[in-house]
Amino acid sequence: MSTAPAATSSSAKATLAGKYLTVVLEDEAYGIAVLKVREIIRMQKITPVPQLPGFVKGVINLRGRVIPVVDLRVKFGLEAVFGERTCIVVVQVKLPSEQIVQMGLIVDSVEEVATLTDEEIEPTPDFGAKVDTTYLLGMAKVKGQVKTLLDIDRVVAPETVQAIVAAAE
Repeated sequence: MSTAPAATSSSAKATLAGKYLTVVLEDEAYGIAVLKVREIIRMQKITPVPQLPGFVKGVINLRGRVIPVVDLRVKFGLEAVFGERTCIVVVQVKLPSEQIVQMGLIVDSVEEVATLTDEEIEPTPDFGAKVDTTYLLGMAKVKGQVKTLLDIDRVVAPETVQAIVAAAE
């Protein structure tokens, strides 16, 4: 199994080609590398855990394992809304300590698995110093739509992930 360096420039763009699960938040589509996705489950009761950031909804019991759940809508500054297609995408997140943990991401819906080529992926635009784009891998053009590719290991700040894991254990 190779460990490709994180893509931070257009020269590293080739490492971004591959399969992405596209999910929807509000009317925007986001891509998550398929290799990070473990499963997609329907919404279920989430047990709240006190003293965690607002975007962390709590934990679920998934076949005997306690999995922290993050609401991506809240994380991205959107209103928390649950619809009939709202689901939880269970992903593997790598902590700075190299520990791999599973985490649930609440999304509005799942679209498809898209295979992206180098030509379909553009580097993340420069929004200026005040906008943190470290959690973005790039922007993909798929069937005339732009999809934001997420670096799932960075979407939730590593220190927050470690706090969630500690609280869940």
